[in-house]
Amino acid sequence: MGTGRTGGDAAAVTTAEQGWEQFFRYGPYGLLGLATVVSAMSADLIMSRTGTYVAGVLVPVALVLQLGWGRRRSRDRSAGRSRAAQFYFAVRTVVAFVLTWCNPFFSMFALLGYFDAARLLPKRAARVGMLATAVTMAGSQCGSGFPPDTLTNWTAFGILLALHSTLVLVFAQLDTRQAEHARTQIDTIAELESANARLEQALAENAGLHAQLLVQAREAGVADERSRLAAEIHDTIAQGLTGIIAQLQAVTSTADSDPALAREHFDRAAALARHSLGEARRSVRNLVPAALAHDDLPEALEKTVASWAERVGVRAEFTVTGTAEPLHDEVGATLLRIAEEALANAGRHSGASRVGVTLSFMGDEVTLDVRDDGCGFDPVALPPYRGTDGFGLSGMRARAERIAGAVVVESEPGNGAAVSARVPLVPHQ
Repeated sequence: MGTGRTGGDAAAVTTAEQGWEQFFRYGPYGLLGLATVVSAMSADLIMSRTGTYVAGVLVPVALVLQLGWGRRRSRDRSAGRSRAAQFYFAVRTVVAFVLTWCNPFFSMFALLGYFDAARLLPKRAARVGMLATAVTMAGSQCGSGFPPDTLTNWTAFGILLALHSTLVLVFAQLDTRQAEHARTQIDTIAELESANARLEQALAENAGLHAQLLVQAREAGVADERSRLAAEIHDTIAQGLTGIIAQLQAVTSTADSDPALAREHFDRAAALARHSLGEARRSVRNLVPAALAHDDLPEALEKTVASWAERVGVRAEFTVTGTAEPLHDEVGATLLRIAEEALANAGRHSGASRVGVTLSFMGDEVTLDVRDDGCGFDPVALPPYRGTDGFGLSGMRARAERIAGAVVVESEPGNGAAVSARVPLVPHQ
């Protein structure tokens, strides 16, 4: 809307200037012609023979003067307020005064001085030019022409001159204010146009930035999805394959000595394969883990801990503290995956004989602690964490950070290890 209004104001100013330009180009000819026709019609009643001869000479002079000035203006648009313009105005005023002396109806031509004095003369000289025009107009209206015949005519001339002079001063002041207003309006329009240009440039730049942000957001989304799938594959397929390999190795070592035990290990391997396949499909579809499909987090963790203990042969205990609440699917899945990874690490690396898993509901937070009495390790000696790349401890940290949580690892050689995950408690929707 600002651009449209600015364009409308600029168009209005341009139209007004064009209208005045047409008036100053053709108006003098029209007024001179009209004054000549009316004066000729009233010549027998008003004009003397001498006045008729003088008017007959001065009308062509006025016409030639106007033609010369018109040609000068057509060649030089900046001729206003030049010496040529001042000469034109002065000669025209004198000619108009003499013509009005001959016949008051020529005051119609003299009236031009009110309109173009400010355009042709310097600021101070413009008022003098309009006052000279006021003298001509007052003389034409006093009732006897120039010079006034009686005291009454002189009085009327004085009153009319005072009136015209007052009007000149008033209109000059109004013209000055109008000119200042026009300049202010033009400056304002120029500023608005400049502001609109800057705004359009800023919008174009913002459009470019928006496009870049969309590309970056898409790339970040793709990277995040790749990281999620990689972590899910690690936590499901990789761990499942590890368990399957371990069970098949047990089948190989017990097939001859204890066929029943070998069959039990084989059944476990098949069950792990089916479970891993189902988890892989759910990961691709970004669904919650199968353990959370029908159970809440405490029940799913309890079953996960029991299944892990039976499979690995390590004593494991699960404890819940605080008042359990239904959690958002993403929060529950994150804590379950962290628990599975921590248990897998304990089974592969710690050599622990006992593992404790504690799920704590503490106001606006939920914590998961996995502790073992294994061989422990030095956390400082581990490779540095580099965001979402890598798995194991790094993968657990990345999962927690994705939902504004954190994972802390405490361990030292010979004294076991503790993994503590703390995430916001977001209730199930």
